[in-house]
Amino acid sequence: MNELGEIPITIDSFTPDDERACRTLYIEGLIGGQIADNDTGLDIDDIQQAYMVEGNHFWVARDMQGRVVGMVGVQHYEAHSAEIRRLRVQQNLRRRGIGTRLLKAALNFCSEKSYLKVTLDTFIERDAAINLFRKFHFHHEKSKKVGTKELMYFFLDLYQTREPK
Repeated sequence: MNELGEIPITIDSFTPDDERACRTLYIEGLIGGQIADNDTGLDIDDIQQAYMVEGNHFWVARDMQGRVVGMVGVQHYEAHSAEIRRLRVQQNLRRRGIGTRLLKAALNFCSEKSYLKVTLDTFIERDAAINLFRKFHFHHEKSKKVGTKELMYFFLDLYQTREPK
């Protein structure tokens, strides 16, 4: 670990061998251990089919022992736009730079694909995620109630992107 608290990791493209670890990260990251009313989780059941196709991608963060400690995906959903999904970091390793590196990988991919707008969402209880999105200059677009929770929607216009501080 360096003086910033970051730990050495690698960011790699998802492989089918990562499926179980990604499923575990997904489940551990659910608020209250329950899938939200606006979600099905079906993409996590078949990451290969949902993300490893043209225009989409999925990455994992690996620690020095090769264990999956984080993940993120990008899904292209309309002309020149994509959604960043399933950003997760193992709970005991949060706030160590892993989420930042995963989000950078996703945004670099979106830039390479010439997407102009990137969206994502999170529940208001996720302070660390919201702070990370603001660090990357995402704008809060709207909020809505999903069950008993508030879901926040963010967007980033890539043609106006600045590097985070």
